[in-house]
Amino acid sequence: MVLGLVFAPLNIPLRRRLQTLSVVFGVSLFFLGHVFPWIFIVLALIFLPGLAPLLIVYLFWIYVWDRDTPSRGGRRFGFCRKMPVWKYFRDYFPVELVRTSVLDPDKNYVFCCHPHGVISVGHFTVFGTEATGFSRVFPGITPHLLTLDLNFRPPLLRDLLMAHGVCACNKLSCHNCLNMGPGHSIALIIGGAAESLEARPKSTTLVLKQRRGFIKVALRTGSSLVPVFAFGENDLFKQVNNPPGSLLRRVQTRFKDTMGFAPPIFYGRGIFNYSMGILPHRRPVHVIVGKPIAVEKIENPTSDQMQQVYDLYEKSLTELFDTHKTEYGLDASTQLIIT
Repeated sequence: MVLGLVFAPLNIPLRRRLQTLSVVFGVSLFFLGHVFPWIFIVLALIFLPGLAPLLIVYLFWIYVWDRDTPSRGGRRFGFCRKMPVWKYFRDYFPVELVRTSVLDPDKNYVFCCHPHGVISVGHFTVFGTEATGFSRVFPGITPHLLTLDLNFRPPLLRDLLMAHGVCACNKLSCHNCLNMGPGHSIALIIGGAAESLEARPKSTTLVLKQRRGFIKVALRTGSSLVPVFAFGENDLFKQVNNPPGSLLRRVQTRFKDTMGFAPPIFYGRGIFNYSMGILPHRRPVHVIVGKPIAVEKIENPTSDQMQQVYDLYEKSLTELFDTHKTEYGLDASTQLIIT
């Protein structure tokens, strides 16, 4: 220990070094993916000016010709989802996919993911890659993980996200993905930015009660709702205390309402130390996929119909949580807090 920091020993096996390197890659995409592409383009223009025409064509293509593709089902490449880096990423924590029910590949599903955590490690690993064997566990199901529209604005990052089957999170995108054919499904992280502000070890607080968009999408498309809970997701980072009503929470909420994403003040571990940094801690994440809830297709659902389906969903989610909580590190007395 030096200056309060616990440093990693030098004789760590190569396998663990590669796992850490893969997480550095993944976390860099999340935190710096909006900056790196522009730095790359500027440097290319300075040192390789001959690439300027090609870059101009590329930028025109992504911002004019191809701009709506993230909302039209994306452009996935299976080899990207199966890259070895994601297996090392999975094993770092590790992340485990647990199936509780067989899913019919002739149907469409809305996977409702909880909790958001700081960067949704578990949900990305399960639905954005093949590291946990999603296609083997759920044959015939094609998942489309949805994320904020703003993540598709930077060049290169947008194409990398789409290559992993990730699409934009908006109404048009939800309907397009679910209407692509049997088995095509979407994975929504329901709590969104607001829930990331609740992400701290052992927290079981979800932001859900006022969310009805996912219910409306399921009703209009006749897609079954599937509750998904990632035990351990909130244990990966610590967050500065920001109770509701505090000055920090008010500032964070105002930022979220203005910018569309929240700025949780968090910390984890570093590359060479275990005490401080922006890398997640090595703690297991178990992503439990619950039983599907059949939803009758209703083109224009009423508020009462949406409330009825919501009540059924909340009950199913709570049962999923209560059934598995003691198996994955929580006390029997721990309650799921839904706000």
